[in-house]
Order: sequence, then C-alpha cells, then structure tokens
Amino acid sequence: MPIIGLGTFNQPEVQDAVKWAIDAGYRMIDTAEMYKNEQKIGLGLKEKFAEGVVKREDMFIVSKVWSYSHRENEVVESCKRSLKRLQLDYLDLYVIHTPFGLNFHREDLLFPYREPGVFDTNDVDYLETWRGMEKCVELGLVKSIGISNFNSSQIDRILSVCKVKPASLEVELNPHCTQKDLIKFCKDKGISMTAFTPLGRPNPINKTPKFIYDEKMLNIAKKYGKKTTQVVLKYLIQCGASPIPRSVNKQRIEDNIDIFDFDLTSEDIAVIDSFNENKRVITFSDAKGHKYHFLNPEDF
Repeated sequence: MPIIGLGTFNQPEVQDAVKWAIDAGYRMIDTAEMYKNEQKIGLGLKEKFAEGVVKREDMFIVSKVWSYSHRENEVVESCKRSLKRLQLDYLDLYVIHTPFGLNFHREDLLFPYREPGVFDTNDVDYLETWRGMEKCVELGLVKSIGISNFNSSQIDRILSVCKVKPASLEVELNPHCTQKDLIKFCKDKGISMTAFTPLGRPNPINKTPKFIYDEKMLNIAKKYGKKTTQVVLKYLIQCGASPIPRSVNKQRIEDNIDIFDFDLTSEDIAVIDSFNENKRVITFSDAKGHKYHFLNPEDF
C-alpha cells in the first residue's frame, strides 16, 4: 500500500486530477461508491494505462461499499458495480464505509432520513457485512479488505470471528484529531492506517483550521522550505498513517506529494501534537446513538 494517495471525496470532476496525480507519482487512488465518481476515475486510469505511463499492477485502487448495501448478499453485487464503473478486474482494497447500515430507498439517495436530522438506519450487523467482504476476496474481486470509521472495539469484534483479517483502517486523522491510541492499536494488530481529511479542509478566508495558519506551523514550514500543508502530510506519515489529501488542482496535487526530501524532528512533532483537540470534521451526527456508530453520544 503506497504511503500517500489521492483522496476524491466530493470531487465529481476528478478525471484530470487522477491523470495529474499519476504523472506526479501517486500510485494510490481512494474512492467509494458514495463519492459517485468511480466512472470518471476509471476513465482517468484507462487513459494512463493506454499511454503506458503505468500498468494496472502499478496502481493501488481503493473503493468502499456504501451503507445501504450492508447485507451479506448485497456486498458482492456492490463490489461488482464499482469494478464495472472503474473498468477494473479487481480492487486492491475494498472497505466498509461505515459500521452502521442505512435502509435502501433508491440508488441516488445516499442519505435517507427517517425524520429531519435522523438517518433511516437499520440494525444489520457489520459482522454480516464483513462476511460479504470475505466473499469478495474468495471470488477474486478484491485483493484485500478493510474498514472505515470503525473504533477499536468494533475492530476487535471483527478480529474475533473473521476468516480474513482487516488489512487497513481509514479514519479521520489530522493535527486536530490525532487519534494516537487508535494508531498504536492498529499497529499492534498489523492493520495499516489511512488518514482522510488530513488537512482538515483548509479555509484561507477564515484561516482555519489553525494548524495550517498558526505561526508555529509557519515557522516549521519555513525551516524546511515547505508549505504548512506539506508539513502536516509528512507529520501524519511519521505518525504511522498514509494520508489521502484530496484536490482537483494540479499544483496542489504536485505539492502534496513533494514531501519526501525532509523529516520532522521530535521537537517539530511535539509542536504539531499540541494542536490536538480530538475535534472531528466528519461525525455522521445524523446517525448519533446508533448501536454501531463509531462515536459515543457524548463525543459529538
């Protein structure tokens, strides 16, 4: 699994970004059924394969089963649909997007509501979903399987019964949400970590999050001749995670991978650690209280 990848959440027009990323040296592309951009990603990949820039085996492609396909018999069909859109024969990693399930209304309604502010969830056990994931491995549709937005207790529950161990956990990680205990837990279990929202969705107008614009971070960046965003991505790698920053801007895509000519000191890391607030951008708050939610009600 590559140490950095291109995130594509909320990026419908991503075909050029995929091509720019491959040209810049990215070899991991992260998508999901929920992102509704697998077809564009597939077209970008197809172009680069045809040009001979990369071969299929050079790339690490990740997708995710959405929460309205959590029943065991639905997972394989969901995976096949993703493969068809991506124009691929297999995925390198297939991931359960959330531990809680949603009731299916229609394919284009990703977030069905039971009432205002409350998702129309179901009680399908993610262990059943995991059995479907294992079937994907058995059928050769995927090389490895993983999870996203799961906590350590939920991972332990899978590990206690699984035939195929989770290869990777994808969660929100950034200097506002470092989750060091979860990183250690996964390292001890031999599970790789992927960091989504690694930059905390920078807003230059409001100068948020502060770890991008703070003077202490600016000083660290200046020391290495880098941008603060590059420092943050290197920080996450040195903490043991593979960040997947998202962008459809060619220069930013190139900047985000230009982070392998410097190393942060322990003093630098301590400064960045100090920004931790256990503050999340992504909480799926409309599923608050569900028995399979990854957060406790008091954590919102």
